Amino acid sequence: MRHSTDHILCTHAGRLSASLREFEPLDLRVGRGEAPEDAHYEAMREKAIADVVQHQIDLGLDVISDGELGRRRDFAYYSKRMRGIEQRDLREGEVGATVFKSRERDNFAGYYGEMDARRPAVARPRKIVCTGPLESASLDMLHAEIATFKGALAGKEGVEAFFPVIAPGWLDHFIFNEYYDKEDDFIEALAEVMRPEYEAVVDAGLIVQIDDPGIADSWPTIYPKPTIEEYRRFAKVRVDALNHALRNIPADRIRYHCCWGSWVGPHSEDLPLKHIVDLMLSLNIQAYSVEAGNVQHEHEWRVWEDVKLPEGKILIPGVVSHKTEVVEHPELVADRLIRYANCVGRENVQAGTDCGMGLGRVHYEIGWAKIAAMVEGARIASEKLW
Repeated sequence: MRHSTDHILCTHAGRLSASLREFEPLDLRVGRGEAPEDAHYEAMREKAIADVVQHQIDLGLDVISDGELGRRRDFAYYSKRMRGIEQRDLREGEVGATVFKSRERDNFAGYYGEMDARRPAVARPRKIVCTGPLESASLDMLHAEIATFKGALAGKEGVEAFFPVIAPGWLDHFIFNEYYDKEDDFIEALAEVMRPEYEAVVDAGLIVQIDDPGIADSWPTIYPKPTIEEYRRFAKVRVDALNHALRNIPADRIRYHCCWGSWVGPHSEDLPLKHIVDLMLSLNIQAYSVEAGNVQHEHEWRVWEDVKLPEGKILIPGVVSHKTEVVEHPELVADRLIRYANCVGRENVQAGTDCGMGLGRVHYEIGWAKIAAMVEGARIASEKLW
């Protein structure tokens, strides 16, 4: 991965929306089983990815993704990739994903009740459960996704390309263990199932991004509220499993994304970064993308005054946020980047987003406007830093 040798490089967290507005509604229908995953769908997805790739280049991004278009978090998607899972209706008191039962939701029950009523499609009415030994079923879908992305990249010079894949410690947010006697064994099995996917991305010549909100946003979902040390033990199991899954990949082909969840809400129960930053840095990877632009975490640039970024590593702070529809001013973006550069060195900073800017986060026009503001802010910061 490139360092910022003469200007702050610009990237983002992965998920984007295409200006081909017909694709996302179609993708949602496919995920719900209301439309076929046929040649028409594949042609639309290919066109949408080509659109997203070109849009990133036109805006001046240096490190780009395929927008994660067509990559869902549902049973139809994962049942083609792994064996040992089933889907069933929710029982009394159950939720379809861990984030739907949390101490934050308890504290703001009225707010979340109103918000859930407005967005029923977000909820998971069914539950994915592990009912047998987890095994990788097929990499065909992954290879097809990579091929589509590489096709969109053909002839595009001067950009690095990354491809996000989920960490085992996030998969257990919506794949629930009903088979393994020990939770640690379940996490290790998830890691081993994902290992071939991580390796396939790198073998294809792309940078693999490990998406892992779970290291941070599991905190408010655990009852009773754990101590910090108890939670660190919980997180370390997942960090160790991920490190083991990445054992065959050079660190300089891996970047890691940590955030506190993509949903808009108070986030008053978010765990401070200082409690897990050392666990994050213990991962054998080169670049760390962290949520840093929203008002619950903007102050955490100070963490890097005390914590030394290891030699050769890259920090990608989110300098624009998906948690507000206000488009950040480029001068604010520049100020944020300069703070980080002063802490860890200008050459070790890339400009990033707090999380994905795609479907369900902010309106696609606003998401792209935020990215444009980030690029302009990085230009201003680069002029001052160089």
